[in-house]
Amino acid sequence: MERTTDLCPCMSTPSWFGPALALWYREHQRPLPWRQTRDPYRIWLSEVILQQTRVDQGTAYWHRFVERFPTVADLAQASEDEVLRLWQGLGYYSRARNLRTAAQHVLNEHSGRFPPDHAALLGLKGVGDYTASAIASICFGIPEPVVDGNVYRVLSRVFGITTPIDGTEGRKQFRALAAELLVGQEPGAHNQAVMELGATVCTPRNPRCGECPLAHKCIARAEGTIDELPVKTGKTKVRARHFNYLLINVKGGFYLRKRAGKDIWQGLWELPLIETGTTMTARSFPATLKKELGAGWTVQDRQGPVKHILSHQVIHTMFWELLPPKDHRAPAEWKAVKWKTLDQYGLPRLIERHLANYGGPVHP
Repeated sequence: MERTTDLCPCMSTPSWFGPALALWYREHQRPLPWRQTRDPYRIWLSEVILQQTRVDQGTAYWHRFVERFPTVADLAQASEDEVLRLWQGLGYYSRARNLRTAAQHVLNEHSGRFPPDHAALLGLKGVGDYTASAIASICFGIPEPVVDGNVYRVLSRVFGITTPIDGTEGRKQFRALAAELLVGQEPGAHNQAVMELGATVCTPRNPRCGECPLAHKCIARAEGTIDELPVKTGKTKVRARHFNYLLINVKGGFYLRKRAGKDIWQGLWELPLIETGTTMTARSFPATLKKELGAGWTVQDRQGPVKHILSHQVIHTMFWELLPPKDHRAPAEWKAVKWKTLDQYGLPRLIERHLANYGGPVHP
């Protein structure tokens, strides 16, 4: 088999790739709701949500957003708290804030219509090359290649490419190859077909090669290197943090505070927090509590440690149930809330799960 790892825009496109993939896609594509429209707003929502989660979970979130905000103008006019509540559980909450900001930009700068231009789409907050290319190709038929994790995997295996995908050289090589394969194809359908193949057949583990329309040309299959591709060399440093959340019982409710600053969960509500260098114990925590909030606090119960894993951080959490001193005055940033109003606040999944287990209402 002739290797094609050096394929670049100056070479001819493999004639077998696009037609074989198109035929397979027409017969096997999943009937996802955003594939029934070319509305850029709904396509954009799906792409951003699916960067965060699997299709099965993401579909529920997509429906929730579309039902609450049928148009980009509706999303633009929503409050940040409401958008964060709908996004709750997906993580990377900056993407939810970017959704609202980008919607406002579309409304104010483009009269409520997504610009049919790749460069202009890149000007929207939170929209990178992947999302801009998806919208441009699917909604407007612009021949822009979409390169995501599924595409990297399919192309690296089919063409036997060993260039690391997490470096500048690899990103350029794969985008050039994806662009070359797009020539002569219907852009939106072709891009979706490559991604669909990676998501359902050419999976990271245990790929179903017997069902792949490209298997007869796949170099990785022929050479037995499927499990080695794609190549990724970079390692992300993981930061360990130790959170002590305070469930303070007051007047039939408790306190929340809104996270601010350039940190995780910005804009979400959480229990009052004391962050420490190590995990606190029943013996060590009272002294820390006194140092941070003064004397007179009563520790009623504790739960944990609970480990919460994020992409670049591991949060080791203790939950402390407390009674405040009689003369306690809450800091200005703390807000007393009742259990029955908890569903009005966007919470990190870590907090939501704890409060649900404690007895508070669960978000739909």
